[in-house]
Amino acid sequence: MNRMELLLHEWDCTFAKEDWYPPLKDALAGLTAAEASWRPPGEAANTIWENLSHLLFYKERLLHRLKGTEQPSTASTNDDTFAPSGGPEDEEAWQADVKRMETLHYELRDVLASIPETSFDQPSPSKPLGLSVFSIIMHDAFHTGQIVQIRKLQGTWPARRSFD
Repeated sequence: MNRMELLLHEWDCTFAKEDWYPPLKDALAGLTAAEASWRPPGEAANTIWENLSHLLFYKERLLHRLKGTEQPSTASTNDDTFAPSGGPEDEEAWQADVKRMETLHYELRDVLASIPETSFDQPSPSKPLGLSVFSIIMHDAFHTGQIVQIRKLQGTWPARRSFD
């Protein structure tokens, strides 16, 4: 397995392919805007929707870097990336963000699959592209784990899952 095959395998596992942890698509499946807006106790706790907004920001930033285009959304701080596009009653905005994540994930996968492996060592913008992409993969896995934990706390995660 070369680096590109490994990267694409891990990319697929972060969103739609079951591996050692549930993929993000499964972690978001079936949630309502109200459930996605539920905040667990604790000052530093984020909602599922805030986590999704954060993931969207960094994946969109990566896509724009890879395409050489300017990212339309900006954030002054990392905390600013956790701002959801709607509130607990805005089902349409929630579903649009879930769909946006799916579209973005597959668009990024297509772009990544078209990049020659030699580009992995090129700066993007300061660290090598391959390292940047693997960092995003780990970042998605981390926040997917948070989303699953929030769902467990709110009682919306199944007690048993089948993932054959």
